[in-house]
Amino acid sequence: MSQATVHPVFRLFFKVCLIAWSVCILYPLIWTVLSSLKDNQQFFLGKPWDLPKLPLLWSNFTFVWEKYHFGSNFANSLVVTVVSTAAAVLLSATTAYVIARFTFRGNGLLYYSYLSYMMIPTFLGIIPLFFLLNDLHLTNNLFGLTLVYTVTGVPFAVFVLVSFFKTLPSELEEAASIDGASHYGIFFRVMLPLAKPGLISVAIITVLNTWNEYVFALVLISDPTKYTIPVAIAVMQGEMQYRTEWGPLFAALIISMGPPIVFYGIFQKQITGGITAGALKG
Repeated sequence: MSQATVHPVFRLFFKVCLIAWSVCILYPLIWTVLSSLKDNQQFFLGKPWDLPKLPLLWSNFTFVWEKYHFGSNFANSLVVTVVSTAAAVLLSATTAYVIARFTFRGNGLLYYSYLSYMMIPTFLGIIPLFFLLNDLHLTNNLFGLTLVYTVTGVPFAVFVLVSFFKTLPSELEEAASIDGASHYGIFFRVMLPLAKPGLISVAIITVLNTWNEYVFALVLISDPTKYTIPVAIAVMQGEMQYRTEWGPLFAALIISMGPPIVFYGIFQKQITGGITAGALKG
């Protein structure tokens, strides 16, 4: 249905709905930013939704960064997220390409084995996973946590990329093969660049899941210097005991939201293109 055939009343209704939805999404974010610039007195004596009073307490950010060693927690999350996302995307891309473009015995079984993992609740595997990593001396270790995030991120990525690789034209593979390209050359030089929108879509989902993950990081890491951001914020609130510093807590939340927002802002066009391409080709 074209825009010209839509009744003006329905068009106005859709615009009002979109504006209302945008307000519902933006208001909590704006409120969090404003709350990070307040002190406790403004929280308890005023109304929670009041604007912060001057001068704005930008010191809440330095307070969190220095007193609670939030800088090291931020670095831990950044390293774990970047490495696990890169590894998960690479492993899932190679696996999805083989499943989608090659016919061999056990092809379907391999694909549905990855899908079956997505149906198992994460909590059911925490205890055996802990004992396994403990026997391998990988508990309380960022490498072990990165390995867990990589493995748990692969099944969903394979599920998405298999469908994407199936839609790519086989003529490109045949042309590259005639020109003398090997299987590795066809994958890395031809198919992988064509799958870039799908790879970025998978990467952003993996980044968000890894950056915000709490349970595995809580169970597998006990050294405070190796905490990731979600665990650090929870521990921070516990250390404040009877007097919760709401301003610094909101400042910590703003710091934790920064990298995902920046990452999404940079790759927004590619993510949208990947979703659109998948919808059209599917």
